[in-house]
Amino acid sequence: MPERFLSSEEYDEQAHKLYNDGDYDGALEMLKEGLSLYPNAVELYVGLGYARLAREEFAWARHAFERAVVLDPTHEDAQVGLGEVLLRFGDKEQALRLFRDVASRGYDDDIELMLTIGRALYRSAMYADCRDIFGQAAAGRPDSADAAASLGYALHRLGDEVGSGRQIRRALRLDPDLHEARVYLGHLLYDRGDWEASLREFERVPPQEHWDALGVWRLMELKRTLWQMESGDGRLAPWEQRLRELEELDDPIDRLLAEVETRMGATDGDVRYDPSQLELFERAFSGDDQGSYAVRLADGILLRGTWQDIVRQMRDHAGFSHESISQYMRRLAERWHEQSGAEIPFTDPESFLRAAVEAGLVRLERGDQAGT
Repeated sequence: MPERFLSSEEYDEQAHKLYNDGDYDGALEMLKEGLSLYPNAVELYVGLGYARLAREEFAWARHAFERAVVLDPTHEDAQVGLGEVLLRFGDKEQALRLFRDVASRGYDDDIELMLTIGRALYRSAMYADCRDIFGQAAAGRPDSADAAASLGYALHRLGDEVGSGRQIRRALRLDPDLHEARVYLGHLLYDRGDWEASLREFERVPPQEHWDALGVWRLMELKRTLWQMESGDGRLAPWEQRLRELEELDDPIDRLLAEVETRMGATDGDVRYDPSQLELFERAFSGDDQGSYAVRLADGILLRGTWQDIVRQMRDHAGFSHESISQYMRRLAERWHEQSGAEIPFTDPESFLRAAVEAGLVRLERGDQAGT
């Protein structure tokens, strides 16, 4: 008996399951097979777009979403997906038009769709716009912990600390196991100087559910300070292990090489990255010039010393000597993200500065050749 072909809906369902399991390659193959049989299936093109987006294949994702919109100009998921890709390409105005069109057609009661729009805007540092979207979602679904937490994150980015804390606490009352929100609250309390409350929040998230290296580092520092724990204390071991795991997830050299490959063929005249920096990065990683580096800031100031010395000099030069180094790195990373979209880790001075060099925000120079 011949094998029965799957319907387009069945292909979409199976691809969706693979996608939700994190198997983006499998989802992509399933969607391609489905489209070979059903070339006008809008849902399969939408799924293809999101699978490409998950693989960070933005040009291919755009093509898939645009094809879906051609087939069905009012398909809300296709419009939102296309808007998300357009944000990646810097076309914020067109993305906003698509998002507003979706909301105007009554989809503002679709909590998942609204959160998808808001998160896309948040990733693009469009905090006022995402605050409005998250606000709509939270008002429409007051029982949604995700909507309340997301609104809290946006308010924090906009400087509303009181409103941010209120929304994040409301999210945790709705869902005490919303770990991302609890870690975020721990950071808010830490930055406010409420160390004991911060530690309580960080501790309520199990080590394996912590995905923020800075949160783990702060938890350990608070334990050492408040509980007088020494390095090597067995009670710190699970957190030390988790911090190592998180640091291993992000290799700066791998990211730098990916950036070189991406930009080698770029035609945009505004590319700031200089591939000649790769040699200096390799020297830093190999141990050459170990312990002493030279970094030039955007205003031309040259700073020398260890990674920590350089960040301390940056902090003092900027007039924030009253802040700790970790507070200053977090502040500057957030500002750089708002200005350029660059994601700069602020777990430690070394990772912070190397990522800033990769993003073209500061420049690494040879210590023996750097001028003043």
